[in-house]
Amino acid sequence: MRLKKAGFEAYLVGGCVRDLLLGREPKDFDVATNASPEQVKQIFRNCRIIGRRFRLAHVFFGREIIEVATFRGSEPEDSEQQVVHADGRLLRDNVFGTLEQDVWRRDFTVNALYYNIRDFSVVDYTGGMQDHAAAMLRLIGNPSVRYREDPVRMLRAVRFAAKLGFSLHPDTENPIHELHPLLKSIPSARLYDEVLKLFLSGYGLQTFEMLRHYGLFGILFPDTERSLQSQQHDFPRMFLIRALENSDRRFNDGKTLTPYFLLAALLWEPLQFAVQKRLAHGENETLAYQNAANEILTRQIKITAMPRHITQSMRDVWFLQNKFSRTVGVRPYRLLEQAKFRAAFDFLQLRAETGGADPELVKWWATFQEADEETQRKMTSPPKGSNGKPRRKTNHYRSRSKPKTPQ
Repeated sequence: MRLKKAGFEAYLVGGCVRDLLLGREPKDFDVATNASPEQVKQIFRNCRIIGRRFRLAHVFFGREIIEVATFRGSEPEDSEQQVVHADGRLLRDNVFGTLEQDVWRRDFTVNALYYNIRDFSVVDYTGGMQDHAAAMLRLIGNPSVRYREDPVRMLRAVRFAAKLGFSLHPDTENPIHELHPLLKSIPSARLYDEVLKLFLSGYGLQTFEMLRHYGLFGILFPDTERSLQSQQHDFPRMFLIRALENSDRRFNDGKTLTPYFLLAALLWEPLQFAVQKRLAHGENETLAYQNAANEILTRQIKITAMPRHITQSMRDVWFLQNKFSRTVGVRPYRLLEQAKFRAAFDFLQLRAETGGADPELVKWWATFQEADEETQRKMTSPPKGSNGKPRRKTNHYRSRSKPKTPQ
């Protein structure tokens, strides 16, 4: 490796070592070194330094990115390179040190394994190999302090446990029940990124169950959690479970996942509550859906900063649901032309599978999509009256033309 040739230490570290020991193919590779980010950039021209809170070097090899982190060290609290919030959160941590110091700055013991490519050995200072063999996820250091430094570690604990099939060590697990409100202090953009990792990596259902168990899901999706707690039947819970199962299956089959679809499912039931409330106050259905969507999304964006193109796609999927009931005339053809028709139809199928929509309506649309032109024409023809002719649509509106003047 070029870093070693330049006289620096360099180790593979973190998830790639952990996954290799599990016999899994690592998603990416991280390197830890005693070279500073600036020194890494001098060695690799295809390098960019990123981050303010934690400065890192990203080395680009085509589409692949190797993340190179300088060994972290310890520094007095008044250091300019380490800034700690009053609640214990690390706002800046660019204190560099040695391998022995860096080990204790990492989060979990199984992520603190360093692979030395020079002699193919694994450096383990924290008992990570033992925890790895026991399928145990354990925080390094005092868990309460580490969670206060970075509350997102609670989400990472759940994500790794679900992904790896590991158990949380009691010392790692117990503080989460008390400290989960600390997540409210995390920037919404960062929480949105974490939500994508939690639910779109092939183990979303297990993650959902664990998040609810520890009280973390209610921090991320408070409206959804309230709807789950107040449900009078199994539809909201079963609908979410089917949506999560669908996403996990698509991921494991190597298919594309669209974040807006699952997010639309996560917020569907809160949307329904908001719509019904507005309908009860006399709003027409179209306005009720539009205003309820604005209300739900405005609240959720403050927690997880979903980009505009995501929220617009969610609205499209939601608003198309009512249009599926219109199966006469030109409206079915117009609906087929909508950009989000396929996603909206899949959404309708999930609803029907869990009692939230008419299965016969799903069958009609499944047939209509595959039918030839003649069959489609017959399917969309108005129902015939007793005389065998199509029923005329009654005009309930008064004519605006002026009455004729008597001669």
